Amino acid sequence: METEKRSLSKASLATLIEQLNGNGAVVIGPQKKDNLVVFEPLHTLAEMTDEYIATTQSPKDVAFPKIERLFNYHVTQFFVDQEAPVKNYPEVVLIGARPCDAAGFDSLTAIFTWDTKDTLYMERLALTTLIGMSCSSHDANCFCTSVNGHPGSTHGSDILLTRMGKGDFIAEIVTEKGKALYDKYAGLFGPDSGEDKTKYLTEVPVKFDVAETVKKATGMFEHPIWLEQSLRCIGCGACAYVCPTCACFDIQDESAGSNGHRVRCWDSCGFGLFTLHTSGHNPREVQSQRWRQRVLHKFSYMPDRLSLVGCVGCGRCSRACPVDMNLSEHMVSIAEA
Repeated sequence: METEKRSLSKASLATLIEQLNGNGAVVIGPQKKDNLVVFEPLHTLAEMTDEYIATTQSPKDVAFPKIERLFNYHVTQFFVDQEAPVKNYPEVVLIGARPCDAAGFDSLTAIFTWDTKDTLYMERLALTTLIGMSCSSHDANCFCTSVNGHPGSTHGSDILLTRMGKGDFIAEIVTEKGKALYDKYAGLFGPDSGEDKTKYLTEVPVKFDVAETVKKATGMFEHPIWLEQSLRCIGCGACAYVCPTCACFDIQDESAGSNGHRVRCWDSCGFGLFTLHTSGHNPREVQSQRWRQRVLHKFSYMPDRLSLVGCVGCGRCSRACPVDMNLSEHMVSIAEA
C-alpha cells in the first residue's frame, strides 16, 4: 500500500499505549533496567525510555522466543504419546524498535520460510504489529547505511514514528497491518503536519560498499583473513544472542520420569559444539572456521540463497563483544583485502 502520513502527539501516544493494553494487547517497548535498555511489557508511556541508540538485545524474541516448547510427551511401556501445547499467542504491539530491528524481521522471515514455513514463527509474527522509531542519534558501532538501511527507513515497520523537536511525532503508516491499527485508533492521530522527517534524523556514514563486499567475500573461503580476524574470538556467542537476524537454534528434550517436553532454544554457529558430530568429527573444529561461517552466512550465503544481506548494521554484536571484535571494521578489512 502507499504510505500515509499523519501526526501523533506525545499525549496521544500515551493514550494509545493505555488503550492497547485495555483492549487486551501486549504492548512491548524499550525500558531502562539498571544499565541496560531492554524490551519489556509496557503499560504507560512513562515506563518507556527514548535514551537509547539500540536496545541491549533485539526484539526478535516476540516472534522467535529464546526457548519455545514444541510438544509434551509421555512414555509408556510400548508407546510415546505426544501432545501439542495449547497455542494461546497474544496480540503484540511492539513500540520503539529501530529501523534496523524492523529490517531484522525480514531476514528472520526469509530464513524461516525459504523452504518449509515455520508455523510457530509465522503465527507469532502475524499477531505482531511493529511501530518503529526513527533514529535521531547513532554511535561508532552503527553502520545501517552500509547494508542497505537508513535511520529513517520504513522498511519492516507497520507504522514508523519520527520524533520532532518538540516531542511529537511524524507517523508514517506503511502496511495493511499498520493501517488496521490506525483505523481502530484514528481519533488519536492528527493530520499530516507537512514536516520533513529528514532534518530530525541522524546521518550514519557509509563504511563499505555492501554489493562489492558480498562479491568479494564469496570468493574468500580459503583466505587467511579469517584466522587473522578470529584470533581474539572466544566463541562466547554473545554476538548471536543480541543479533536481530541470527536464527540458529537447537532442539532438546527435557524429561522427568516418564513425562517430558521438547523445546527449541537459541544457539550459535560460533559455539564449538554447534557442528560436532556424534562420531566426534567436527567440520568446524577451530574458531577461525566458525568465524568464517558467521560472516559468510550473512554476507555470502544469504545474499545468494535469499537475495538479502543477513546483517542490518545495528552494531549490537560489536557493543556486546567482550574482546572488542567490531564487525564493521572487519567488513572494511574484507572489502580492502
